[in-house]
Amino acid sequence: MRRKNVSEHFMALITWAAAGITLCTLLFLVGFILVKGIPHLKPSLFSLTYNSENVSLMPALISTVIMTLMALIIAVPLGVFAAIYLTEYARRGNKAVGLVRVTTETLSGIPSIVYGLFGLLFFVTALGWGFSMLAGAFTLSIMILPLIMRSSEEALKAVPDTYREGAFGLGAGKLRTVFRIVLPSAMPGILAGVILAIGRIVGETAALIYTAGTVAQIPVGPMQSARTLSVHMYALSREGLHMDEGYATAVVLLAVVVLINAVSVRIAKKIGGKA
Repeated sequence: MRRKNVSEHFMALITWAAAGITLCTLLFLVGFILVKGIPHLKPSLFSLTYNSENVSLMPALISTVIMTLMALIIAVPLGVFAAIYLTEYARRGNKAVGLVRVTTETLSGIPSIVYGLFGLLFFVTALGWGFSMLAGAFTLSIMILPLIMRSSEEALKAVPDTYREGAFGLGAGKLRTVFRIVLPSAMPGILAGVILAIGRIVGETAALIYTAGTVAQIPVGPMQSARTLSVHMYALSREGLHMDEGYATAVVLLAVVVLINAVSVRIAKKIGGKA
């Protein structure tokens, strides 16, 4: 009995230590970014036109929002509908379904630069789109598709079967049950996957350098080249001439990620309350 208590205390100590190290690391990173970047935030960084004097991040910020929306418009419907088919319609034990799941897990582990090279060869070169927002959005949608599929599938599986049985018992068809009962109940879990996907889009650099390019301008169409905030920060640090502005860009990027996550969580809570 005493040995069991000692082992429980030891595991609890390890758990608290791991949590403490993780929290301290996060606080250090956030604090380092804020200390380095906040003093260099100035109005010229938010000018609508980029030049070598103001090193404005506003074009990159607008491009980041547009790129995120484009990638989500492509990937979210495909990922959610694929998860609905795998969970609600595909027969259990189907070999094709198992193959899809293995492929999805494999794709989620591929480095982003490989996606970038694929986007360069296929979207930029083979399809002739050139360095454009559209090429970058399609590349990012392929990257986040496995994440959205898996999170949506797990969220749909978490919905109790009694919900489905009750709907069938009241005379609802399969399609109506899925879209009126199951999908709203799983929406908070699906949105959690979308939040993670947004974080990956906003922080992605390697794939976009090879597909969307690095032009510092506000895009007026999907076929124009542009740079996101992460690419903008990478370009500034690579040049080594505007490191202070790079740290300021990191602060804005951190604020954007926190804001997007906060809004997404609020939406998920509202949807979950209605469901």
